[in-house]
Amino acid sequence: MHGQFMKILGIIPARYASTRLEGKPLVDLCGKPMIQHVYERVKTKLDHVLVATDDKRIFDTVQNFGGKVVMTSENHNTGTNRCLEAYQKYAQATGEIFDVIINIQGDEPLLEPEQIETLTRCFDTADTEMATLVIPSNPTEKLSQTGVFVVFDKYCNALYFSRSVIPYVRDAKPGEWSSHHTFYRHVGMYGFRPKALEAFANLQQTSLEKAESLEQNRWLENGKKIRVGITTHETIPVDTKEDVALVRMIMKKKTVNNY
Repeated sequence: MHGQFMKILGIIPARYASTRLEGKPLVDLCGKPMIQHVYERVKTKLDHVLVATDDKRIFDTVQNFGGKVVMTSENHNTGTNRCLEAYQKYAQATGEIFDVIINIQGDEPLLEPEQIETLTRCFDTADTEMATLVIPSNPTEKLSQTGVFVVFDKYCNALYFSRSVIPYVRDAKPGEWSSHHTFYRHVGMYGFRPKALEAFANLQQTSLEKAESLEQNRWLENGKKIRVGITTHETIPVDTKEDVALVRMIMKKKTVNNY
């Protein structure tokens, strides 16, 4: 089934509590809350978009700008589990049946709609159960210091995700690593078949997941596959006040340049 004929639900998990930047989804970026920027960008590609939150302030904000939103439990330990609850509630309420569910980070206000296309194309292959995005990255850049790296096989199936720069290049200085290998950083957008989303959320946490604090390793450690789509669009996750200032600056420039 080709991407354009698939029925896709985009879910944006949005929590109010954030360790580094409280109330993050509601931060004002050039006159709109961050969650609205994300929602509107996703809506240019997907007909069905939903915010999943556990906070009345976020719920009201999304309703006020005309978005769809579902209230979910406060007890989810991962965005994926929040997504599952939102999907189940929405599917039950509407009777809609979806082929693919996409979990979109609520703190990526500069996400490019093409990234959603790249991710959904992974599901043109019938055996893809779960997919995510990666971007070629220089391991010595500042962005990479907080990034997550991924290695994958020649069929674009992820082998491992790590907060360390992987692979390690032997017999070369770190500054020269990128001339020996193309490094890929993870972009945290996921796609699931509904059954895979349910299976994922119901799996026990695994050792590698806990060690790296990366939930996608749970799927790999259970012998499952994650298909990787390669994007070249750089996005900036908003985690700090500095990130907010940077994103505001970029948005203003884009407005000036009509981009």
